[in-house]
Amino acid sequence: MKLFPEDLLYSREHVWVRVDGYMATIGITDFAQESLGEILSVEFTEIDTYVERDETFGSIESTKTVVDLISPVSGTVVSINEDITDDIGIINSDPHDTGWLIVVEMDDLEQLEDLLVAAVYHDYITQEEHSD
Repeated sequence: MKLFPEDLLYSREHVWVRVDGYMATIGITDFAQESLGEILSVEFTEIDTYVERDETFGSIESTKTVVDLISPVSGTVVSINEDITDDIGIINSDPHDTGWLIVVEMDDLEQLEDLLVAAVYHDYITQEEHSD
């Protein structure tokens, strides 16, 4: 059962964003973690690194593959989730809450307009699943 929390925005690269002012908490969607299977490791950029929208900020290795993490917004990484280094499984078990990856201080809030609300993201992945 895929979850689509209404308080999040979504990218077509299956990354979610929780916005609080200029702060964007970023993680992978339930759809992404389900598609990946068991996540084995994650690597992402360090604090104080500037990330560009639509550019890689890290990667996730699972039992099935390794995928790049694509940033949905531009800004400076101000926090990384240290808890996932101790328990990588929380990305699979709680991808939309405790399984977050990084927090970015955004420099352009207009970039959020290109992201999808939950209902539109749901329609997007439904179409993607049917095209496989």
